[in-house]
Amino acid sequence: MPDVLIADDHPLFRDALERAVLQALPDARVHGADSVHALLGLIERHPEADLLLLDLHMPGARGYSALAHIRGQYPGLPILVVSGHEEAQVARRAVAHGAAAYIPKSTPAEGIAAAIRAVLEGDVWLPPAMAGHGELAAHEADVAARVATLTPQQFRVLTMLADGLLNKQIAFELGVSEATVKAHMTAIMRKLGVNNRTQVALAASQLALEPGNMPPSMPEGD
Repeated sequence: MPDVLIADDHPLFRDALERAVLQALPDARVHGADSVHALLGLIERHPEADLLLLDLHMPGARGYSALAHIRGQYPGLPILVVSGHEEAQVARRAVAHGAAAYIPKSTPAEGIAAAIRAVLEGDVWLPPAMAGHGELAAHEADVAARVATLTPQQFRVLTMLADGLLNKQIAFELGVSEATVKAHMTAIMRKLGVNNRTQVALAASQLALEPGNMPPSMPEGD
């Protein structure tokens, strides 16, 4: 009985994805998450899951960062990216980051089911209008590889930092001490090859859907 994970913060669309999954896999057990942080916990509980349908736009997801991280931590988990973006370049970058499929949210249920079946057969699925190969710029590929080495908790800290949260706010959200957050920050900076919070946020921005979107300035010494 296959386990399928769905990560999308819109309940109605999450339900629509579940119906499409059950159309392709009638005996599947479907597990949902409404944020990347919830998704990381879900994957930890279901490390042998067969598929993940991942929305690029939801709390804790910044561009391709969640895709890059999960691909690095769980290389055997096929990821089908779901997005409202209809641009071919966005789809091709997702595949270049390791997605097994790119599904625009305008895709009917039958198309989503077809994508699921294709991925389970070992294929990469793109809508015909988006077919083609994309290549990552060297700096983007480097950042993705570094983000892939973060532990799930370090990735949670990274995304909260990129959202502009202070250490004390991150500590409160994660239920840990500020000293623990600072230890995670030290490890994140080492893994990303940077020296301060602003550089961490700038590195994360390399994985944005719209390159060139700069994060807010980061307070140092927090």
